Amino acid sequence: MIGDSNKNYRLVTTEMAQRSYKCGRFIIRLSLLFVLSVFIRVHPWFQFRALSAQTLTGIDMLEAQKFAPLTGKRVGLITNQTGIDRKGHSTIDLLAQAPGVKLVALFSPEHGIRGTLDARVSSSKDDATGLPVYSLYGETERPTDAMLAGIDVLVFDIQDAGVRFYTYITTMGYAMEAAAARHIVLYVLDRPDPLGGERIEGPMLDRERTNFVGYFPMPVRMAMTLGEMAQMFNAENKIGCDLRIIRMKNWGRQMWFGDTRLPWVNPSPNLRSPEAGILYPGLEILQAGGVSVGRGTARPFELVGAPWIHGEDLAVYLNRRAISGVRFEPNKFTPDSGLYYGEPCDGVRIVMTDRAALQTMRMGIEIAEALGKFYPVKFETAKVIELLGNAATIQRLVSGQDPPAVVAGWSTDLDAFQKLRAKYLLYR
Repeated sequence: MIGDSNKNYRLVTTEMAQRSYKCGRFIIRLSLLFVLSVFIRVHPWFQFRALSAQTLTGIDMLEAQKFAPLTGKRVGLITNQTGIDRKGHSTIDLLAQAPGVKLVALFSPEHGIRGTLDARVSSSKDDATGLPVYSLYGETERPTDAMLAGIDVLVFDIQDAGVRFYTYITTMGYAMEAAAARHIVLYVLDRPDPLGGERIEGPMLDRERTNFVGYFPMPVRMAMTLGEMAQMFNAENKIGCDLRIIRMKNWGRQMWFGDTRLPWVNPSPNLRSPEAGILYPGLEILQAGGVSVGRGTARPFELVGAPWIHGEDLAVYLNRRAISGVRFEPNKFTPDSGLYYGEPCDGVRIVMTDRAALQTMRMGIEIAEALGKFYPVKFETAKVIELLGNAATIQRLVSGQDPPAVVAGWSTDLDAFQKLRAKYLLYR
């Protein structure tokens, strides 16, 4: 009997231990799941992934409203091939077919309504809708009285490049001025800054240098959406436009274009990928100095070259400069259009290794300094001001100041712009 009791006791004890073990495992798993759920909720990477799965642009939000703000209105649409919803439907078609909306005219920016032209564009007629297409990059860069006759509302829906000298920004500013003068409401259907909404780079545009490639005194990279810039232009330039912004949903300032899950459409013929768009502001400033930046090749805005450059020497020098986020490889190419058309060029290919670490404008200044040092007769540093837009920066470069010091010289102006910009931000 005693043996049986001991045996039963051991069985009960073993069973209790197994139950305790299973219960402990369950509690541990539950705790781990809880910790993981908290981690997912607070960790930025998971937040961005959640956001990027559902970013909606201004046209998507206007569709969700069944185009109610435009009902009963005669609408003029400023757009191009980038004006699409997240399913790829053209804003032109969406407004033309929207019940109660009367689309009466189209307006195109630089590169035309389809974004394929690299020259001045004439006004024309849209084959699909039969509507007039008024060019804002032809005989005029501003909407005229004749173009705006019979229009109640202007709608602006274009994806820009997040760069001050990209002319779609100026087209929007000029349209706001024309709308204000004629008491026409202007809607901006907002879209992401493809370079993200946080990093501000480059020198400020000198106020006296405002023109078609520089509408407002701001840095080369301003980290603002078109809707945010429209608000800033309207207030700071005292335009007086009856401005309405159709905001995006679930776009965060930390998001690069690839995080949005939106379809990429080339905003211009040579800007062919989000990656090239990141390099674009630092390289495009160099062309005015006399070098090709890859136009007319398979890699626009990934190359720098000219017939008089020795690519191996330039690559070695730039790699020794330890510019974060990129490396330089010797490269030979022959452009089939643009600068040095048909001429063999030697130079470098820029390979991006870490977009988060890359300071695009520091890279551009480093390349300009190197070209000026090695080829002072051929490379015209002073002409870089055409897009850089800041005389003090050019003076520092010409005088031989080290690039990091040149970049550091922007800090006071950038701090001031940061404070101005903060008043007009629509997104976190």
